[in-house]
Amino acid sequence: MTKADIQLVRALADKRGRTEHGLFVAEGEKLIGELRTSHLGVRKIFALEGLFSGPEVEVVGTKEMERLSLLKTASNSLALVEIPHYGLDMRALAGRLTLALDDVQNPGNLGTIVRLADWFGITDIVCSEASADCFNPKVVQATMGAILRVRVHYTDLGGFLRQAADAGLPVCGTFLEGENIYGASLPEAGIVVMGNEGRGISDAAAATVTRKLFIPPYPAGRRGSESLNVAMATGIVCAEFRGRQARRARDRRKGAKNRRKEPQTDKGNSRHNADDGKNLKSTGGAADRQAAPLFTGYRPSAATPNRA
Repeated sequence: MTKADIQLVRALADKRGRTEHGLFVAEGEKLIGELRTSHLGVRKIFALEGLFSGPEVEVVGTKEMERLSLLKTASNSLALVEIPHYGLDMRALAGRLTLALDDVQNPGNLGTIVRLADWFGITDIVCSEASADCFNPKVVQATMGAILRVRVHYTDLGGFLRQAADAGLPVCGTFLEGENIYGASLPEAGIVVMGNEGRGISDAAAATVTRKLFIPPYPAGRRGSESLNVAMATGIVCAEFRGRQARRARDRRKGAKNRRKEPQTDKGNSRHNADDGKNLKSTGGAADRQAAPLFTGYRPSAATPNRA
């Protein structure tokens, strides 16, 4: 390990350095192990003896790792990884749930949101250009490896959301004056906008929102915390969207199963079993009775929206 190596790692702690070198820092045996089997390119690994092997690995001692590490408590390994560049195709987002972050600036919040997206099967997050850098070392550590599976894009968020709305994609956002999310009719796909930690969703982004949602406190009307942390709110919103999707899918499967079980009549006279086990004669043609329609809607518990 040379002095130049230490200077490079220090430079990568800053966004300007990451942009200049096209690299970011990842620390820890588990994360680096996942990186080596991912689509990302690992340029160099510094590690204690016995952890990794290969031409890109340099074995260092504990003291050297303490000098290299960007964490408060030095890890046992550190990797220099090539920053990926992803294209953002509006057509590819159709039929998917996508998160949009409007100036989310805390690295810990962004890292947690990336991890939540991975958990709920959301593959793309679109960020405003003023949002925290997803390759900030604190963000990378907070994602717990999810940064390998979630594509994070940076763009003019207002323009992106206008294009999405023009393309017919539902754009949902969280607002204190929004509709109770537990009673609202939610789309299966679309874009969910989460706002800045202090001021929420900007006016430019809010102008594109087609559905305003609100996470109510419990019980309704109780005075408590003024608002939710943006990462916590994102988790609640994602869970509700995915929960609705799961219930709709379950109801569709149940409906299809019931249709397969309906008795089929032959031409002319046919016989089928009634509920009491006795054989009844059918007069032919349509079934004797139609199945009652399935209720596939969502009935929330009685909760009234209340400004938190």
